[in-house]
Amino acid sequence: MAGCSRAATPLPAGSILVLGDSLSAGYGLPDGAAWPARLAVALRDQGLPWTLVNAAISGDTSAGGLARLPALLARYRPALVLIELGANDALRGQPLDATAANLRAMVEAARAAGARVGLIGMQIPPNFGPVYTRQFRDLYRKVAEDTGTPLLPFLLEPVANDPSAFQDDGIHPVAAAQGPIGAHVAGWLSAAFGLPALAAGRP
Repeated sequence: MAGCSRAATPLPAGSILVLGDSLSAGYGLPDGAAWPARLAVALRDQGLPWTLVNAAISGDTSAGGLARLPALLARYRPALVLIELGANDALRGQPLDATAANLRAMVEAARAAGARVGLIGMQIPPNFGPVYTRQFRDLYRKVAEDTGTPLLPFLLEPVANDPSAFQDDGIHPVAAAQGPIGAHVAGWLSAAFGLPALAAGRP
């Protein structure tokens, strides 16, 4: 996982803000089934000093997240901001340099507010063409390197090759897939930000 070498300083107590799209908002899932909800339960059940705030909105873009971020930072004053955005930009064929610029601006805004930042990457289906698909995947790595931000390269890595892990649209994971995704994110949080091991994969 890129960026894990930056785990020198333990994360201070406070809120963890997830700024994302439908993959974090839990599109098509029952309440409490999405991976951020599982992570929130794990933090609470293990008595850890962090509270997860899920500010993901289905359909959101990097531009939308950038516009929403200042108010969220002012309201929650998070210790950590996890940015999971950009997939809808690609699905709409938006310029990748604009997506990268928005991600960089979100990283900078969150840091200016005193938060640490983690970037969660995505990949798009190959039918978008090999060049655009590769460029989209690589933009997260480039932004992470340019800004020195810990990166989880691919949110859906644990389930990406399992068709049964997705809803009928082939894009959004089913409830049963949220456990592996939650465990994937939890492992990265432990490695990159020094959080204790989290049992975020349990129902």
